[in-house]
Amino acid sequence: MYAVLDIETTGGKYNEEGITEIAIHKFDGHNVVDEFISLVNPEKEIQPFVVKLTGINSKMLRTAPKFHEVAKRIVEITEDAIIIAHNAQFDYRILRTEFRRLGYNFERKTLCTVELSQKLLPDVESYSLGKLVRSLGIAVSDRHRANGDALATLKLFKLLLDKDSDKDILRSVVKAETLGELSPRQLDIVESLPSETGVYYMHNKDGEIIFLGKSSNIKKRVNQHFTKSGDRARKLQKETKKVSFEKTGSELAAQLKEYEELKRNKPKYNPKQKSSLFSYVIYPKIDQKGYISLNIASSRAVQENPITTFNSIHSASNLIHEISLDFELCDKINGISKAKKNCGKYEEGQCHGACIDEENTETYNARVQQAIEKYSINNKNIVIVDKGRALGEYCAILIQEGQFKGMGYYNLNHQLNNIHILETLITKMKGDANTKHIIETFLRKRKIIKIIELKTTD
Repeated sequence: MYAVLDIETTGGKYNEEGITEIAIHKFDGHNVVDEFISLVNPEKEIQPFVVKLTGINSKMLRTAPKFHEVAKRIVEITEDAIIIAHNAQFDYRILRTEFRRLGYNFERKTLCTVELSQKLLPDVESYSLGKLVRSLGIAVSDRHRANGDALATLKLFKLLLDKDSDKDILRSVVKAETLGELSPRQLDIVESLPSETGVYYMHNKDGEIIFLGKSSNIKKRVNQHFTKSGDRARKLQKETKKVSFEKTGSELAAQLKEYEELKRNKPKYNPKQKSSLFSYVIYPKIDQKGYISLNIASSRAVQENPITTFNSIHSASNLIHEISLDFELCDKINGISKAKKNCGKYEEGQCHGACIDEENTETYNARVQQAIEKYSINNKNIVIVDKGRALGEYCAILIQEGQFKGMGYYNLNHQLNNIHILETLITKMKGDANTKHIIETFLRKRKIIKIIELKTTD
């Protein structure tokens, strides 16, 4: 649990500042579950430059509650939570100073979004909150007011959680929460999980990931782990002290994230990953007469740029049949028909005579290229747009020159249309032949919202 906060102060000498406004959003890693926003009467003058910066003046604060009147609420909303702030050292110092004046020792763990940004967004020009969120395309209102800055920090922190591919943030939080044995029962853990699409992580008492998986219903899948029998299942059940999760919205995003996380973490209770997720490929070949034929081969036999890939020869054969029918291609050229003269589809008018040299190669091959374009991402520069994690949010999966580059989330069209902002929002991931297989297989079987072609710039 996190308490994302921002504080506005009177300014002045070190440790003599007073709080003029505070905003806290309690965040469970996915949703805001509580919030507290209030002006505060600091019982001292505000520095003129602060009035000019924030717009908060002494007249506004005359009827505002004093700090001792809001202290209990601050303790309650931050209890069992890690404080998140932009330049957390400042906000935490101010809070501790105010509580010390009341004779109370206020202690919380903190995470600083400046430090996290420096690690996870190393190429940005400035780490000041305003410039940083603008560079990321994050909309901000009421800048230099506590709630405006707290909401900007919250949006930034969500992005940083997405960027944290090594799970350093999560590991440190889980380890801090799981000192000693967890008291909740496993089914209590299940009840805290969403019935939504994403990737889940099963942690031991040290916060280490011992198993991870994807599911379109995280709650149901984890419940299955806790009710399975067998030696491995019992060991996993015994060692699991916490289950964390990341919603992806998109099932394709969940598959890609699971693949990446398995390579990165190698959890001890996951089966060893196969070096290749596919066994067969369809590849093009130009025959002696110049026609492009579609052929099936073992993935070991064809190493470079197959059109697309499959788990079984049956699936590959089915696609060639489908392509031949949809694009009016010749069954004889594609090896479906063994006829000595024309193929059967020629008599039905579904083949234009390539099998008996009646159709010129350019016209025929143009339709083959259309089929290849439909079923392959080779050499493409596109963004696959799919469902996001919440209403109004979308998942963007970036493909450049036929290679999967990463994915991220957006809710404003200008974030997608501006390639520089898009590349910043995307969490980089390493594409390979397996990610290409995952993407093309998904696109053959499932519907996504849309595919946008990217304009390349020289």
